[in-house]
Amino acid sequence: MICRAAGSGNEPQVIYVSAPSKARSLAAVLPVISTLPESAPVRCNYAADEDLTSSVFIMRLVLKYLDKMRCFRKRSTIPFLVALITFLLFINLYIEDGYVLEEDKRQLRETSMHPLNSERYVHTFKDITNFSGTINVTYRYLAGTPLPRKKYLTIGLSSVKRKRGNYLLETIKSIFDQSSYEELKEIVVVVHLADFDLAWCESLVQEISRKFGHHIIAGRLLVIHAPEEYYPSLDGLKRNYNDPEDRVRFRSKQNVDYAFLLNFCTNLSDFYMMLEDDVRCSRNFLTALKKVVASREGSYWVMLEFSKLGYIGKLYHSRDLPRLAHFLLMFYQEMPCDWLLIHFRGLLAQKDAIRFKPSLFQHMGYYSSYKGAENKLKDDDFEEDSLDIPDNPPASLYTNINVFESYDAAKAYSSVDEYFWGKAPSTGDFYVIVFNKATKISKIKIITGTDDRQNDILHHGALEVGEKLVGTKKGRQCSSYITLGEFKNGNIEVHDVDHKIAFDIECVRIVVTASQKEWLIIRSISLWTTQGASQ
Repeated sequence: MICRAAGSGNEPQVIYVSAPSKARSLAAVLPVISTLPESAPVRCNYAADEDLTSSVFIMRLVLKYLDKMRCFRKRSTIPFLVALITFLLFINLYIEDGYVLEEDKRQLRETSMHPLNSERYVHTFKDITNFSGTINVTYRYLAGTPLPRKKYLTIGLSSVKRKRGNYLLETIKSIFDQSSYEELKEIVVVVHLADFDLAWCESLVQEISRKFGHHIIAGRLLVIHAPEEYYPSLDGLKRNYNDPEDRVRFRSKQNVDYAFLLNFCTNLSDFYMMLEDDVRCSRNFLTALKKVVASREGSYWVMLEFSKLGYIGKLYHSRDLPRLAHFLLMFYQEMPCDWLLIHFRGLLAQKDAIRFKPSLFQHMGYYSSYKGAENKLKDDDFEEDSLDIPDNPPASLYTNINVFESYDAAKAYSSVDEYFWGKAPSTGDFYVIVFNKATKISKIKIITGTDDRQNDILHHGALEVGEKLVGTKKGRQCSSYITLGEFKNGNIEVHDVDHKIAFDIECVRIVVTASQKEWLIIRSISLWTTQGASQ
C-alpha cells in the first residue's frame, strides 16, 4: 500500500507499506497516520488501483474521538475501545478481502484451465499421427491363433447379436467362396464377436468352428472377443443430433467395437479392409483390389473405398490402424463411425474420398443390427464379377489441351469416378500416358463424354502407342509411335494389343486429328496388362 500525506515544505510525505491484504496494510500504517497533523490530507491506494482513503479517514476519526475521550474516560476503557473499534474495522476489511481473494482464485482457475484444454485439443489433432502404440487390451481367442507370417490383407468384421436375422456366417462364406486358392494364401479374416452376452458368443463360435474349421486350422480365420471391462462408460452419453439414448449407446459402443478390432489387427498384414457382417463379395475381389493398390503406387492415400455404403469396403494401410483405433476411442460418443472416418482421413491430409467402381462388396442384410429395423440399402455400382477391372500401370500424364478448372489429366486415368475436361481442342493436340516402366498391354479402352454432356466427346482422334523414351523440356516423351485405331462416336476399344505390337509399350497417346468447337471430356482410360491377365 502507498500513502501520501502533506510533509515539510511542498514535498509530500510518502509511506510505503507491504502486506498481503488491505486490512494488514492499514494496521501497519496506523501508527504513522496517528502522528500526522489533523489538517494534513492523506490519500492511500492498495494494489495501485483501489482507493482506501475513506478507510484511512475513518481511522483518523476514531483516533480523534479516542483522544477526546481521554479527558473523561477511565484509562482502563481506552484500550478496550481501541481494540473493539479496530477489531470491527478489520473484520469488515477481512471479509471484503475474502471475497476478492476467492474471486481472484476463481478467475485464476478459469484462466489456467482454458490453456490446458486448448493445449490438449491441439495435441489431440496435431499429434494424431504419433499414435503408433496399440491399446492395452487382453483379448479372448475364441477360435484360431495368428500366424507369424504377415499376409497381404486382413479383413475385419465386428458382429453383435441381432433381434432379427444373422448374416455373419453368409458373409464369411462369401469371402472364402469368392477367393481363389492363391488369393486365400494372402488373406486373414478376423471376426470380433462384440456382444456382452457371452453365452451367445460361445454358441456362435461353435457354429463358426463347425462350418469353417479348415480355414481356422489354416490360420485364415480368427475369432476374438474384447471383455466388457475394457469398454469406457456407455451411460450418460452426449445425445448429439437429437438421437434417442439407446441409439447413442448403440453407435458409441460400435465405435469402441471397431477400435478394439482395428487394434488387434495392427500387425497381421500390409493392408486392412473393413467390412460389415452382412455383405457379399464380388468374385476375385482381392485380385481387383491389388490392381487398384498397384495403380496408386507413388501417390498418397489414407483410405480407399470399394463400396459407397456405410463402413463397407474401406481399405487402410495397416500402419494407420493404431491411429484410427485411438481416434475412434477418443470420439466414440460424438457421431457414427462412418462419419468419424471422413474426419480421420481429412486430418491425415486426404481431403476427398477415393472411391472405385465397380464396387467389390454389396450389402445383403434386410434387418439392421440396431433394433432389427429394416435396412434394404443396396450399392448399385456393385458387380458380381470383378475380374475385368483394368490394371492401369503407374504412369505420368501430360496434355497440351487447355484444362478446365480442376478436371486435370490424372482424373481420366484413375479408377475413381472422375474425368478430364478440357476446352475445345485443335488439330495436333494430345493427351499422353508415360509409364514408369515399359509394359505389355493386352487391351485398351477409352470413353469420352458423359451422359449429361454427350457432345463433349472426341469427334476426330487416333490412339497411338510408343517406345524409345527421350527427355524433353516438357518431360519424358516417346520418340516413336504406332497408330492402333481411330475413335468412333467418341470411344475406342482395342483387343490383343500385345499380339499386334512387338515392343514393350512405354507411352499411350490420344491425338486430336481435327479441331472441334465442343469441349472434350475423357471419361475413362482403361488398360489391361498381360501380367495382370495372368495373375
